[in-house]
Amino acid sequence: GEGAQLVFTTCKEIQWTSITGTEFGQLAPHFPGLGPVAVLASNRTLYRARQGRGSIYRMSMDGKQDAELVLKVQGSVSGLAVDWIHHLLYWTSMEGGSVNVGLLDGSAQRQLLTGLDKPSAVAVDPLQGLLFWAECGSSPKIERVSLDGRNRTALVTSSIRHPVALTLDMPRQLLYWVDQGMRSISRINLEGRHRKVVVESNGYLDRPFGLAVFEGYVYWSDEVTRSICRASKHNGIHLQVLQTNVTSPGSVVFVHPVLQPTGQAVCGHTGLVCQQKCVVNLTSETPGFICTRLQTEKNRSVEIPAISRTVPASVFLSVLLVGMTLWWWREEFRPSRSLTAQSFSLKESQDPLIQAAPTAPNTCLIKETLLKLDFDGE
Repeated sequence: GEGAQLVFTTCKEIQWTSITGTEFGQLAPHFPGLGPVAVLASNRTLYRARQGRGSIYRMSMDGKQDAELVLKVQGSVSGLAVDWIHHLLYWTSMEGGSVNVGLLDGSAQRQLLTGLDKPSAVAVDPLQGLLFWAECGSSPKIERVSLDGRNRTALVTSSIRHPVALTLDMPRQLLYWVDQGMRSISRINLEGRHRKVVVESNGYLDRPFGLAVFEGYVYWSDEVTRSICRASKHNGIHLQVLQTNVTSPGSVVFVHPVLQPTGQAVCGHTGLVCQQKCVVNLTSETPGFICTRLQTEKNRSVEIPAISRTVPASVFLSVLLVGMTLWWWREEFRPSRSLTAQSFSLKESQDPLIQAAPTAPNTCLIKETLLKLDFDGE
């Protein structure tokens, strides 16, 4: 597809750069602020919150419309993520100590998790039905829940000081975070295992702020060196400074459809995979998803339709027994097929006791069989 763009915020405007840093430009020259930014790649729409304020705006990357207010929320927005499957916004609020969810059109919102200690970042994987967030309070950590706020699981609780940004490597199913206190970028899998420090302090991680992953690289912004950098997402080698002299660089996000794949999405806390779009329910006491078609288990085994559950088990077993009997009768009395020299080949049987009836040698068949054995041996 088209080339990917790395969008980043500054204290003056929103800018973009190519993945190699050779091309760059302005997106919103009159939209200052360092707050978090997220993107809906399908229609190239940016969602942006100014640091220290409780307002979330949206704007088109194609310049079709100016920034417009979408949501007015309580407390400031410290982290922002887009669920491109269910068309939802997730954000964190440090003052409120909460993770929140709202519709992309701003028509509804609610708190999903409360009582958190300075949540600073959020990331979402709607295909797996998982939501991740980081806390940078007295006990820094990274945790995970299902999309409706249940099945809470701690992923990182040690060797972490001040996590400020999260991002997902969707193809490899890995979670990356940048730690200002440790001056490092690390990763784990979505179950919290196989932890690895990818980039350590290298002169360009003095005060990192934003984080993004694309293809073989991890990208970040650094406030002290005023730069946008990248390095290998596996071991931190091949460090490259893409942009310099950036006035207070903030959040970074990649814009490319491959980073937001569509498919079967996991809805709610039941672990069910929906075959049709689900409608989020933000009005009830327990937020969740209402699916409009037959659902399948996460392991893809089909759920029994409701009508079949009303049939007695004895009837079902009787039908199954009759079917098996008919199959056995058909196989038992089927006419046997004669084994002739023309139909026999070593491919059909490896039993050395089976031999063809004595006939005149068929040189064409022998050559064909030998060639087939030769190819099979390769």
